[in-house]
Amino acid sequence: MLSEVDVFISNYTLVDPEVYQLWVDGYSSTDAVNLLNQRGICQQIKASMDLIASDILDHYRTYSLLERLIHTPTKLASEQLAFQIEPQTSRMLIEMYYEFDDSVVREILGKKLTSKSRKDLDEVAEKTGITLKSCRRQYDNVKRIFKAVEDLPGSLVTNIKQHFLLPDDLAKRYAAVVFIACLRFEMSKRKLQFLTFSDFHHCANVMMSSWTYRYTGSEYFDTDLDREFLVELSECRILLENDKHHKY
Repeated sequence: MLSEVDVFISNYTLVDPEVYQLWVDGYSSTDAVNLLNQRGICQQIKASMDLIASDILDHYRTYSLLERLIHTPTKLASEQLAFQIEPQTSRMLIEMYYEFDDSVVREILGKKLTSKSRKDLDEVAEKTGITLKSCRRQYDNVKRIFKAVEDLPGSLVTNIKQHFLLPDDLAKRYAAVVFIACLRFEMSKRKLQFLTFSDFHHCANVMMSSWTYRYTGSEYFDTDLDREFLVELSECRILLENDKHHKY
């Protein structure tokens, strides 16, 4: 019996940003074909749907093989020999994979990063409108970065950039998530539900820059709050309780 086999041979690993984004967003190859068809890709490149479907499926296989390397970005960028990837392509793969939706991470904040929390992500997907596969990727990324840097001394942002090769802005956003997770802030209170991730990101960065030991030496952690400052801060409570003018 004769069988049909699709074969693709290449030197450098080719990455289509549009297809890669669909893969990162958790769409199946079939969904990706349908979405690209709706965008008029057949007319743009003058190719049949079968050819496009075969090409996208090949891209998806490549990205699945690359995923285990993206989990350790330093290996993808310099240590691995299986894929020939240009530096700018490597940066794009890492940045797009570790990008996250504020609405998804807002739902993760304050929760323990356990297997039970991961099982509850279907509720997060339904609430945010983000695919379940994408929610799982974002959750796993947060947990992976948290585990890698929680016990490292020095700046969270610097450690994240060094170990995951993320751009400064994205590293700062992850640093805020790690800071909140390390100090176990309570995020499920009803009075906090209206706050967005941007609000918590701002507060966390202010706390790290003004309430911790981060500028007193490399032996300290970004998550070490200044104990003396916290003790003095509690003395302000009496002003809030006794005088309306002070409270204002």
